Amino acid sequence: MSAPKKRNFHIEAFKHKVVVDPKYAEKTWKVLEHAINEIYNHNASGLSFEELYRNAYNMVLHKFGDKLYSGLVATLTMHLKEISKSIEAAQGGLFLEELDRKWTDHNKALRMIRDILMYMDRTYIPNTHKTPVHELGLNLWRDHIIHSSEIQTRLLTMLLELVQRERTGEVINRGLMRNVIKMLMDLGLSVYQEEFEKPFIEVSSNFYSLESQQFIECCDCGDYLKKAERRLNEEMERVSHYLIDRTESKITNVVENEMISNHMQRLIHMENSGLVSMLVDDKYEDLGRMYSLFHRVPDGLSSIRDVMTSHLRETGKQLVMDPERLKDPVDFVQRLLDKKDKYDNIISLALNNDKTFQNALNSSFEHFINLNSRSPEFISLFVDDKLRKGLKGVSEEDVEVILDKVMMLFRYLQEKDVFEKYYKQHLAKRLLSGKSISEDVERSMIVKLKTECGYQFTSKLEGMFTDMKTSQDTVQEFYANQAADTAESPVLAIQVLTTGSWPTQPSTPCNLPTEILEVCEKFRTYYLGKHTGRRLTWQTNMGTADLKATFGKGQKHELNVSTYQMCILMLFNNADRLTYREIEQATEIPASDLKRCLQSLACVKGKNVLRKEPMSKDIGEEDAFFFNDKFTSKFYKVKIGTVAAQKETEPENQETRQKVEEDRKPQIEAAIVRIMKSRRVLDHNNLVAEVTKQLQSRFMPNPVLIKKRIESLIEREFLERDKADRKLYRYLA
Repeated sequence: MSAPKKRNFHIEAFKHKVVVDPKYAEKTWKVLEHAINEIYNHNASGLSFEELYRNAYNMVLHKFGDKLYSGLVATLTMHLKEISKSIEAAQGGLFLEELDRKWTDHNKALRMIRDILMYMDRTYIPNTHKTPVHELGLNLWRDHIIHSSEIQTRLLTMLLELVQRERTGEVINRGLMRNVIKMLMDLGLSVYQEEFEKPFIEVSSNFYSLESQQFIECCDCGDYLKKAERRLNEEMERVSHYLIDRTESKITNVVENEMISNHMQRLIHMENSGLVSMLVDDKYEDLGRMYSLFHRVPDGLSSIRDVMTSHLRETGKQLVMDPERLKDPVDFVQRLLDKKDKYDNIISLALNNDKTFQNALNSSFEHFINLNSRSPEFISLFVDDKLRKGLKGVSEEDVEVILDKVMMLFRYLQEKDVFEKYYKQHLAKRLLSGKSISEDVERSMIVKLKTECGYQFTSKLEGMFTDMKTSQDTVQEFYANQAADTAESPVLAIQVLTTGSWPTQPSTPCNLPTEILEVCEKFRTYYLGKHTGRRLTWQTNMGTADLKATFGKGQKHELNVSTYQMCILMLFNNADRLTYREIEQATEIPASDLKRCLQSLACVKGKNVLRKEPMSKDIGEEDAFFFNDKFTSKFYKVKIGTVAAQKETEPENQETRQKVEEDRKPQIEAAIVRIMKSRRVLDHNNLVAEVTKQLQSRFMPNPVLIKKRIESLIEREFLERDKADRKLYRYLA
């Protein structure tokens, strides 16, 4: 069976020719023209929009789109010329109102005309690439109204004048301004820019340039910044009310440049009211205002930061190098803490907790604290003062807060090992004399130091606490075992100190009274019997004693004295008068300590249990001493020569420094060996840099000292120089 044949269909065009009235287009356009005129004359209520639409539709359908479009252009142009004359005729303030009213009418008319000519808009205009009806109406308004020589200049002048009046405090019609500015924007961004924005920015720049010059001549810094801030806020408010958003950045840039950037250095350095004055007087509000304004301009914050850093370093240097301040270490550190608190508050309350300012503060403190080599000692003395008993009205919580602040200063120290040396001495005195405010607070401080510097830094400090606890148990066991033999003897509280943990100094033991010596020997025998291979050395320069004394008229007191003072006073049980030389011979106390002890026993008013002849403040080798029968005190317990840490004299300070330098040598050598063991070969400069990096958490090693330790290690054959390059070192396994 064959497949059916495929049939093709062809549709032919309609051959009947439609005859159109030759005058059809003219008649129809006259109807539409009349309608447009009626719309502009506000008589649109009597028009049939359906009929008008059909007429416009038919004109386009019958290929009369050109006539319709050109007629529309001509009619709109005619009306806009009339409107232009009406606007030009308006006088004074009525000009903008007339312009706004005519613009509103024109827009309403355009909407109606666009509806009537909708078919032309959809078909004829896209095909012929002509401008749509509504856009055409806007373009014609732009060309015949806005670009009219009479209106153009007058419009700009009126707008700028209104802005100027508002800047000088007058109230203007913001609604009218908003409508006119919106009209310019509706006509196109380029129209808004050319007809208003560019001249507005230029005039504003001149205005603020002049005004800022007037302000800077008559205002102090704080007042000037208030005015600048107010102007900035006014311009931002102006934009929000009747300008467009994109203008905000341009106008604020003008205010920032003219009022802030151009006068930045003068404001910062203004005498009696500039940045330094604000810092000195804690003017948080002014500082905050300066920060927020300067934040907006290039190099603004860096300018503030540089001046603040410079001022901080200068005043910090004056503080740490002032000879008067060095007389009182506690006051010295308190002033540093007050300064730190002051600037912390400034950064927190005025400078938005800016990290760059915090870093500048830290680097400034680190700079000037380390200018004074005694800062580590003074910080330790300050801690000692806070941790000793007898601080009235200070709770443990308050002490914790103070210690946290002190740790901030500690972090700035480059010579942390010097601080450790002093802290160990001061802690030892507190523990041995029982003067510590609380063991918990002491341990808390050690935890803080351990967190900051690691276990090695605090291991010996922790060992001191271990010794105190062990000693307490040992003494209890001693008295329990020797109860019969020690019943009539003086009671001893003995602390057995591990040599490596405590800052003990080699000292010649003084001659203890017989009664004390007997108990000491019994304890020695007991202790060495329990612990083999150990050696006990009495540190008589570190102890204290409580003595019961009877004075004239049977008056009794308990005297709290040092071991040395006890040895001196016990001599007067068997003699009423002793010379300095007799006391020195009997006790064998070192001369410097002996003079200090006699001074506190005989020359301090209210504590003078001895009399001295001749009477004077200083102790001479020819002086004679008597038991003071007439001594009286309203207290039963009398403390004489309380053990309290004092700042070292210059020779003592030099001695401590030398000890620290000696302690540093093995640490530097250990670092060199660690580095060379891992690197095997390294040049001199890189080795010095690596050693410095490893040790800077404890101290800043001197490159000269590092070089000497390298030489020492080469001599002892830990390292060798490269034969070809003398600056290259090799590790010898």
